Amino acid sequence: MIIDLISDTVTKPTPEMLETMMQAKVGDDVFKSDPTVNALQEKAAKLFGMEDALFFPSGTMANQTAIKIQTQPGDLVICDKYAHIYNYESGGVAFNSGVTCKLIDGNRGMFKANQIEEMAAVQPQIYLPFTKLVCIENTTNKGGGACWDFSELEKIEKITKKNNLGFHLDGARLFNALVAKNENPKQYGQLFDTISICLSKGLGAPIGSLLLGSKENICKALRIRKLLGGGMRQVGFLAAAATYALDNNIERLSEDHKKAKEIAEVLETCSYITKIEPVETNILIFYVNDKIGSDNFINKMKEKNILLTPMGEGKIRIVTHLDYTDNMHEILLKELKNF
Repeated sequence: MIIDLISDTVTKPTPEMLETMMQAKVGDDVFKSDPTVNALQEKAAKLFGMEDALFFPSGTMANQTAIKIQTQPGDLVICDKYAHIYNYESGGVAFNSGVTCKLIDGNRGMFKANQIEEMAAVQPQIYLPFTKLVCIENTTNKGGGACWDFSELEKIEKITKKNNLGFHLDGARLFNALVAKNENPKQYGQLFDTISICLSKGLGAPIGSLLLGSKENICKALRIRKLLGGGMRQVGFLAAAATYALDNNIERLSEDHKKAKEIAEVLETCSYITKIEPVETNILIFYVNDKIGSDNFINKMKEKNILLTPMGEGKIRIVTHLDYTDNMHEILLKELKNF
């Protein structure tokens, strides 16, 4: 048995999801004639109270498209130093959009409104990049699945509107935050100009993300998706899986959160652990002592068929998901106790 906790992207479609996929009605999505894709996009837009949505093969492409349609080369994007768009999208902000990032020194991937207020209000000058977009990530991946305080997001939104800046949400694991904080998607739809959501992480679809926004922005996004090579044909089979995920796998995210917290409780009793980041959702980040070392710990666990991932700076990450069973959970807890 392999216990794969590298990410929540490792899940396989359930028999019920596969059956839904096989029953999908499909067309050519490049010509907007795939009925299952169209229905998914309408469903997601309605869920968030936004005008329109567009299906993408990946969250990275959705994020990169959102940045591209709201900036020009030479502009500046404000984000946290832990942001996925800066750390884990292959330098796409520079390659695809020709923009630079102003990195905010936040806490676990989250910053305060007052940290960006001054730079957001800077008047355009010929020797400075023009600030055009603020990006936040919820939950924060590198920050250990942390959830933003919604009232802080409201404060940031006011700053963006006051200064005519775009506001993008990288919501790859937004549904984890919604479940953990008992929030509503429409709350977010009212704040952000664009939102990306991933269906292939905690929700368990094999492929797919959505970009939500105004009809104008999604019209622009359609061309950028094509330019980036993201135009797909009979993709309704995958959209059917994404629809199944939205209908069936949101509420159960609380089970993943519960398991992550139980793992943290066990790690707190282990003498080789030096620090555990607070656990809110399905991501747990912890540190082992220097005598063991993170790489050595990961390799030793791999020998026991338990797969973990390094996050740099000595961080080790565990991500719980719908394929992580109760039996696997008991085995992991036992191995951690006995390490």
